[in-house]
Amino acid sequence: MTFSPRQQDSAIAAAGLAAGVLLTAVGAYDRNELVPWWAALVPVVLMSGLELLRRTHPIWTVSVGGVVFGVGVFYGSVLAMVVMFTDLLYAGVLYGPPRMAKVLHLTGGATTVVLSGLTLLYADVPNALVVAGFCGLIFIAPVWTADLVRRHRDRAETEHLRAEQTALLAELDRRGAVVAERARMARELHDVIANHLSAIAIHATGAQSLARRRQQPEDDPVLEALAVIRENSVLGLAEMRRMIGLLREEEPDEAYAAPRLAALDVVVAQARAAGREAGLGFEVVEEGERGVLSAPVELAAYRIVQESLTNAVKHAAPGTVRVRLGYRAERVEITAESAYRAGAGRPLQGAGAGLVGMAERAQLLGGEFAAGPADGVWRVCAVLPRETKEGRP
Repeated sequence: MTFSPRQQDSAIAAAGLAAGVLLTAVGAYDRNELVPWWAALVPVVLMSGLELLRRTHPIWTVSVGGVVFGVGVFYGSVLAMVVMFTDLLYAGVLYGPPRMAKVLHLTGGATTVVLSGLTLLYADVPNALVVAGFCGLIFIAPVWTADLVRRHRDRAETEHLRAEQTALLAELDRRGAVVAERARMARELHDVIANHLSAIAIHATGAQSLARRRQQPEDDPVLEALAVIRENSVLGLAEMRRMIGLLREEEPDEAYAAPRLAALDVVVAQARAAGREAGLGFEVVEEGERGVLSAPVELAAYRIVQESLTNAVKHAAPGTVRVRLGYRAERVEITAESAYRAGAGRPLQGAGAGLVGMAERAQLLGGEFAAGPADGVWRVCAVLPRETKEGRP
């Protein structure tokens, strides 16, 4: 259980007052025969009241507490009152302005010298030494202790701030390095891959124009292949520009927005055109309500379906490729099935990293992924959570 500063001050005041009343009631205090016994309680009550203000008004509590302490010594010293005065000195240095320690060190030292000197003048050396010892414990020890604690506290705060600044500078350096690397990647994509895709689209368009001028029939397989090449190169170029914009931390144009599942019909149409000669058909079935999916989940689902269709065009045996998207309450289930074709597949170039990429997309979102042949069917299964895990992209 943690107490607030106000509660702590109230507890100190109550404990001091209770101890003062108890000591006075049993007569355990330095009595003064010139004043009644109850007068010794007045400084105790006043000192306990000052304890309530030890943090908020340290200068006033120390100043008034010194006067109350002097009056208490005359009326009859109560140990509880003395202890509370030393606590006021301690709090004055700990919570007061920085100059408070110097002021109290000087006043405490001067008071000790004056009182021990007067005792030496009117009494003897042993009594002067006793007075000097008591004055040191009352006026100097709490001030010195609080000054030491405050120095350690300030040093700890300074080190903490320095550590935070160091961490902030390190984070800024890291972000700067990431931004520089992203800019370099964006330049490479723009200068190399994007230019190649532009050249492919331009040459495909030129070849289509040349074939039309030669009055080639519209159903010519060459023209159909050129149309597929041009369409895919244009879409690839748009995707590349979108990624370049994201790497440069620019606001992407509406035309380059992240692909959505609603655009899967375009991907399926491209797969049908590419797989027609290989005897492939494509079906996409959606089960349940799609609802609102987070952007990372929808992008991952789109890419997994896209890569599954691309792999089917490359490797599947003739038949129907079936894709099922099941929208559940807490997850999205993706299943792609195609006739299994043993061997290396069709002679189409590829990086061979499609399955790895799909698995990584699912795992980064906290989902599951599996792919492989079973009963003459190549099956791809992915399960994505609707809500990504905390800290995941």
